[in-house]
Amino acid sequence: MSLAFVFPGQGSQSVGMGRALAESFPQAQRVFAEVDDALGQKLSAIMFDGPEGELTLTANAQPALMAVSIAVLRVLEAEAGLDLARDAAFIAGHSLGEYSALAAAGTFTLADTARLLRLRGDAMQKAVAVGEGAMAALLGLDYETGVAVAAEAAQGQVCQIANDNGGGQVVASGNKAAVERAMEIAKAHGAKRAILLPVSAPFHCALMQPAADAMARALAGVVMRAPCVPVVANVLAAPITDPEDIRRRLVEQVTGTVRWRESIAYMAHEGVDSFYELGAGKVLSGLVKRIAATATGTAVNSPADIEAYRSRQS
Repeated sequence: MSLAFVFPGQGSQSVGMGRALAESFPQAQRVFAEVDDALGQKLSAIMFDGPEGELTLTANAQPALMAVSIAVLRVLEAEAGLDLARDAAFIAGHSLGEYSALAAAGTFTLADTARLLRLRGDAMQKAVAVGEGAMAALLGLDYETGVAVAAEAAQGQVCQIANDNGGGQVVASGNKAAVERAMEIAKAHGAKRAILLPVSAPFHCALMQPAADAMARALAGVVMRAPCVPVVANVLAAPITDPEDIRRRLVEQVTGTVRWRESIAYMAHEGVDSFYELGAGKVLSGLVKRIAATATGTAVNSPADIEAYRSRQS
């Protein structure tokens, strides 16, 4: 059996996430306290008790999701003997989850990761004025058709495929009018549905260039170490281990496509048959089953999930 660990992105957050872990395990408590200290904010209180509107803010959701992922990891290390360097063939994260993966692999410290994600969330929010951008899920289209739809819809504006999530789900991002055109064009190309997403900014498209510039400056000033396990990068759908390469790819990721379908397919092709999603929600474990038919996807985010993982590995 070959394992990979994956880390969720924005949209997986929910009020109450991480509370049961903190109540059950001191390792999780320590992670949440360290993130709170790094940000100078009681982010854990927002995670546990809301309000939902505060947690959903990009600048809060990004470090909060990372904190839950790393809390799960630390508990698995303590309670189930997990050793990423020994046990994982690869790790990967969806969008902000790539930072969680890199923190898990020791490339960034936990405090630096929290601060980077706070800055990333702020920069992405500020890059485009509210109401000027949009994102839409185009359901029932493959990636190549999605790219063609986005190109047809652009008409001098920005419209790109931000996420290739697999299972016939691609996400368009860009200027609001262009994305709305893409939704109509997609239906003509066979999309089952086109759904405008409740997001605060058009992520992973050229409109995010100011945020990419901000991340380039921030990443230049952060100490980075080689990860203890290869990280499958969003923009490459291939593993990287060199810190300078990782730095470049994280900047590209802000405006580039999250190539999630290809990332999972790559790991499955390389022999991974069990994917564990560490952190809030179970979006990624659900996608695994739609991308790699012979692989299993399992979400780990509660005390019961920790016990199930321990039993499975013993």
